[in-house]
Amino acid sequence: VQLVESGGGLVQPGGSLRLSCAAFGFTFSNSAMGWFRQAPGKEREFVGGISWSGGITYYADSVKGRFTISRDNAKNTVYLQMNALKPEDTALYYCAAKYKGRGSVWPVDYDYWGQGTQVTVSS
Repeated sequence: VQLVESGGGLVQPGGSLRLSCAAFGFTFSNSAMGWFRQAPGKEREFVGGISWSGGITYYADSVKGRFTISRDNAKNTVYLQMNALKPEDTALYYCAAKYKGRGSVWPVDYDYWGQGTQVTVSS
């Protein structure tokens, strides 16, 4: 099982990035997916989640209206489109898979994790 994130980088405030997470070794189309982030010295926090079908998405209040999650089950990939980025969005971003059941905002509920991709928002 492997989750591989990509798309992170350095961006100016107000800019955009699109993160991707490719899944290998499990039935992606049966899995709810989530994006989390962790800044230095802080706990890992929920960013957003998407149901196995893509029909349900939900977000942390801090990113609602700026970030959008989507998925392509044919490509075993989930995406996080991030717009209007702020310095406080700077963190290591992780995708996670919850193999069965409904999605969750709690990291402990997820079965598989990627290694993360760094997002830095700075002028």
